[in-house]
Amino acid sequence: RDPPGPPGLAMFTDLAVPGADVQSLWRSAQSARCEAKSCQTGRISTAEAATQSHSGRDAAVQTEQGKDVLQDFQQEVQVDYTGLLSFLQRVEDAVIKELNKNWESRAFDGFEVNWTDQNETVLCLHTLSYPEAQDKTLQVTSVSWNATGSVIACSYGRLDDGDWSTEKSYICTWNLDRRGLKPQHPDLVVDVPSSVMCLAFHPSQPSLIAGGLFSGELVVWDTSRTEDPVIWRTGMTDDTHTDPVYQVHWLPDTKHRQHSQLLSVSSDGKILVWREERDGRLVLADGFALVAQQIPRSARLKKLAWAEAAVGVTSLSFSPFDPHVFVVGVEGGYSLRCSTAAQTPALPPRGSSVPLRAPVELAFSPHAGPVYSVSCSPFHRQHCFLLPPSHRNLFLSCGTDGQVHLHSMLQTQPLFALQVSQKYLFCVRWSPVRPLVFAAASGEGKYLQLLLFDLARSTQKPVVSLQQALSHCPVYCLEFNSKQTQLLAAGDAAGTVKVWQLSSDFTEQGPREMNHLEQLASESMD
Repeated sequence: RDPPGPPGLAMFTDLAVPGADVQSLWRSAQSARCEAKSCQTGRISTAEAATQSHSGRDAAVQTEQGKDVLQDFQQEVQVDYTGLLSFLQRVEDAVIKELNKNWESRAFDGFEVNWTDQNETVLCLHTLSYPEAQDKTLQVTSVSWNATGSVIACSYGRLDDGDWSTEKSYICTWNLDRRGLKPQHPDLVVDVPSSVMCLAFHPSQPSLIAGGLFSGELVVWDTSRTEDPVIWRTGMTDDTHTDPVYQVHWLPDTKHRQHSQLLSVSSDGKILVWREERDGRLVLADGFALVAQQIPRSARLKKLAWAEAAVGVTSLSFSPFDPHVFVVGVEGGYSLRCSTAAQTPALPPRGSSVPLRAPVELAFSPHAGPVYSVSCSPFHRQHCFLLPPSHRNLFLSCGTDGQVHLHSMLQTQPLFALQVSQKYLFCVRWSPVRPLVFAAASGEGKYLQLLLFDLARSTQKPVVSLQQALSHCPVYCLEFNSKQTQLLAAGDAAGTVKVWQLSSDFTEQGPREMNHLEQLASESMD
């Protein structure tokens, strides 16, 4: 039987009925607690705090004592001033004695802390030349450093055979501090109508340089003037040297502090002092003459006449201990101690506008040939009152016998003589910074042209021998740089100037070095 249902419907009929709705108990429970959970992490708590301002306070961290404790401590350290005074009085003499002993001590004489690395080699920094002079086979006759130590000058001439009187020569300068130094292109070239035998920069004015010529003239150039650098000259007068000038030396003008005087020596036997005039002339201010009659009888020159023969002067060096005392080397082989304070007239009178005086005070034991160079020790000014009188006046000499003599100005015999070479020695110079170091320029052919001596290491032979130029080419001149003490310049017959950088062994004075020199002198005199 059909089930009961609405009339007209079949047994099975599709009906749309409302959907079932089930309330979520979890959401209602969470809503009641006002929580919303949308992720698995726990709740994140945040807070904000200002950081732009803060307040601070300093507080002592040391322990503090109460007033009572501090008072007790002060009472416990009361000073016994009476006892202290008694103690100081008892030790006063001993303390003063030790302080005076330390004050007079020479234990650290010459010692300087070296903050730089030791340089054990001697290097050739520059080889300078002027090709036009070399093309004429001219030789470097002299070198000189200017007052700043940055400029080296050389003179070109001829010391061997040649027509010296009419041959054109040159003065050349190089600034070693200038960027782009060109060794074969001097910064300044001055043409000179006669061979230049010697030159010397002014001791305080870096641009002034004086030169002595083969003709006997003296000329002063201002290297800052490129058009016409000649500012003073002697010209050819009755006062001018009649032989080549072999050395020039600047002197302070005692009457005019702003000016200088110029001293010259020549193989004509004269030592002349010149003053500068406004019209560009050098005028004779003072003069001396060496003649055989002024040489002590026991030391008369063998090859010169007893009467009026002139003694040709080849070199000169002033003593820093006494500005009036100087030493000259002469062609007869002697070194002579002279004085500018001498008053004895030079006889017979010479044809001169100024009376000439005889300056010789003492003749030293001679070399076996002409003396070409003398050099006074530069260290007496610092130590003259510490050294005995016999050691205050040391000088070196060298000559054609190949020997170097070390002399005291107070005795005729040398302290010692070194046989350095079998050839001529043309120049010797004392180091400006090491009392026991000197250099010599040799005419030796192979590898022995520039010789460095250190008497602390050897009193018999050079400690360094340098080859300046090709074989059979002598070195005629050398000069230490007193401002940049590691530099030494030497000029040779090939027309080149080499600037050597000395190792620290030759530039740093060791402790008690003056004592060592004094000891050497004492042993030689005994």
